[in-house]
Amino acid sequence: MYPLLRAGLLALLFPLAVLAAPLRDGFVLAVGPAPTPVRSGATRRLAYELHLTNHADVPLVLDRIDVLDAASSPLASLSGDALQAALRLDGAARDEAATRTVPRGRHAIVYLDLRLDAARAMPKTLRHRVAWMRDGETTRVEGANTPVSSRAPVVLGAPLGEGDWVALYDPAMTRGHRRVAFAIDGTLRIPARHAIDWMRVDDEGRLSHGDEQVLANWYGYGADVLAVADATVVALRDAIAEPARLDAATRHPLEDASGNYVSLDLGGGRYVHYEHLQPGSVRVHVGDRVRRGAPIARLGFTGDATGPHLHMHVSDGVEPLAGEGLPFVFARYDAIGAFASMAALGRPFTAQTGAQARASELPLPAAVVRFERGD
Repeated sequence: MYPLLRAGLLALLFPLAVLAAPLRDGFVLAVGPAPTPVRSGATRRLAYELHLTNHADVPLVLDRIDVLDAASSPLASLSGDALQAALRLDGAARDEAATRTVPRGRHAIVYLDLRLDAARAMPKTLRHRVAWMRDGETTRVEGANTPVSSRAPVVLGAPLGEGDWVALYDPAMTRGHRRVAFAIDGTLRIPARHAIDWMRVDDEGRLSHGDEQVLANWYGYGADVLAVADATVVALRDAIAEPARLDAATRHPLEDASGNYVSLDLGGGRYVHYEHLQPGSVRVHVGDRVRRGAPIARLGFTGDATGPHLHMHVSDGVEPLAGEGLPFVFARYDAIGAFASMAALGRPFTAQTGAQARASELPLPAAVVRFERGD
């Protein structure tokens, strides 16, 4: 049979063999813990991670990630600089430049932070379309389906008393709470996925008066830290010393990074952790039952901290770094303004016209709020 005729007959009989694209090894996709919707202002927030492992024998360059609902309608998309900013290679040095290139054999985490209109129906399932470049060719795959958790976030009372408090968290910070994962006991976890650092500010947005190196000059220093629920004390530490001044602070080993802390069992496998407390200020003991609104310690500057503040987060572990971070909201607070960004701290914030009462919500990043004791 003539070669051309034979080739034509083969193409008719086996068209897929002729037209199929070459198979290429690529990324293994997986999603961490299922995200829980959290009301925050006019949005509901979904914070979770897409894990990518390069199984190919060459580097792969991420081009685009689309988050889809079950009907393949797009909910969010990342590409270019936004994708690069959301991705971090496991084991990357603190000063390592951001990149969309994942070397062969490396694992990367894409930190996703979706803000969906609170008025729209929340999808029950999320899907992911990932596109990457290899040898000048683009490959696209869909996978890493994950359910959206139907478990409501825990509702907390006020963690602090009088004053104006700024809620410090930034999902985009390279080394912020949201981006710090630990593999301490063989399991990769992000304990402070939903953490907030609380700092007190004055009417001009300042954190301190006089010499800022003096701890007592910080407006929040020494403030009573309050139990956010009726709960049981399950872990604490109260013996780590404070530096005499801000500029005398040093780095601590991982086991001491939280400084002095108190952990409360909220029930249902959820624990709230308060960190960086003043030495000698903890008023409770392991096994104590505490009532919502009761003082349990004072705000301090122990462990790894850049200034006096209260770090708090909720997780499914008894110790601060031993669990997976879980979402939470506050029963009541008044929103009185906001800083444009965390970089604007120390300068006047944008005040709202009148305080806005909020209920069962998470404050927006860099929002300035007021609590009432017992809220």
